[in-house]
Amino acid sequence: MLADFFYHLRHHKLSVSVKEYLTLLEALSTPLMPPSLEDFYYLARVTLIKDETLFDRFDRAFASYYKKLEQMLPPSKEIPLDWLMQELKKNLTAEQKAGLEKHGLEKLLEMFKERLEEQHERHEGGSKWIGTGGTSPFGNSGFNPAGIRVGKDSAGNRTALKVWDERQFQDYDDTIELGTRNIKVALKRLRRFAREGSQLELDLDETIISTARNAGYLDIKMVPERHNNIKVLMLLDVGGSMDDHITRVEELFSAARSEFKNLEVFYFHNCPYEYLWKSNRRRQIERFETQDVLRKFNADWRLILVGDATMGPSEILQPGGSVEHHNKEPGAQWLQRIITSWPKAVWLNPEPQSAWQYRYSISLIQNIVQGKMFPVTVSGVEQAMRLLSK
Repeated sequence: MLADFFYHLRHHKLSVSVKEYLTLLEALSTPLMPPSLEDFYYLARVTLIKDETLFDRFDRAFASYYKKLEQMLPPSKEIPLDWLMQELKKNLTAEQKAGLEKHGLEKLLEMFKERLEEQHERHEGGSKWIGTGGTSPFGNSGFNPAGIRVGKDSAGNRTALKVWDERQFQDYDDTIELGTRNIKVALKRLRRFAREGSQLELDLDETIISTARNAGYLDIKMVPERHNNIKVLMLLDVGGSMDDHITRVEELFSAARSEFKNLEVFYFHNCPYEYLWKSNRRRQIERFETQDVLRKFNADWRLILVGDATMGPSEILQPGGSVEHHNKEPGAQWLQRIITSWPKAVWLNPEPQSAWQYRYSISLIQNIVQGKMFPVTVSGVEQAMRLLSK
């Protein structure tokens, strides 16, 4: 079975070597871990995958392999916990959802503090306490138009103003090849070449002209090799609603990595605030002050922001509005600083353009970036690159 697992990873373009596979077998033959699927996952990842950028690809390959195994196992007589949790959720009509009360961020935080002091046991369903399901503004796996999600399980409504949990995001894979060819062609519109450096290449036109003038005696002319001198800074939104757009953003990221020699990449979540990061696994311990990034990269750099701009308006307009931490200044203020520092900037939005008009946060971001928001399509990327090349 493990040999099949080895070839399954290779099929998903993970360059797992035989030596790494034997290391995994050796580790399994020792009493190193309890016999659980989760522990096997972590052991396989640490022994077989040496590049952090491939962790997300490994996760998807592992999940598809496990799903195939599940289909081969006999059906269980136990009622799945997920099914029971779904039964706790209320099937609310659109009118019932619209009738739920919305609280402002300050009032919501005040109420949350009161619930923490008053509540002493677990709750399921209901409209007041911190729990699962129901319509309470505190908890998870239910529905509320603007609440605080506590815990990792989301019902998929994406209406939380705050998330009370340490969230783990995956870096985008910059080695994706399928589907990137057309995006590469679009990105080439931004490429500018300059002759610089000591390396030389043949100047065919001048060689022909000089040889003709020299009565047919070969006179070779050389010029410095041309280099792409465009410098690109990319700020990528990651996690939350961006999970729906991972494939498209990875294709864009991979194409950009291939096309631009001078490329710097930072991550943010929903809206840029006082710090950015380069690795999602180390984002809590390795952060970069946004002010330092503003000082380090001058106005010669082209800026490409990538995000669906889908969030609570408070994340853009209010201090403390960030879904994950207490920001002293609103996101709009940081975004304005960024746009001012890099006048040649565009925002690429993977959300379908037909849905933009229904997202208030998208219109707010569009106003801040002065309308320079484009969809992540071949046509949209071409328009954005044409604007940046001016």
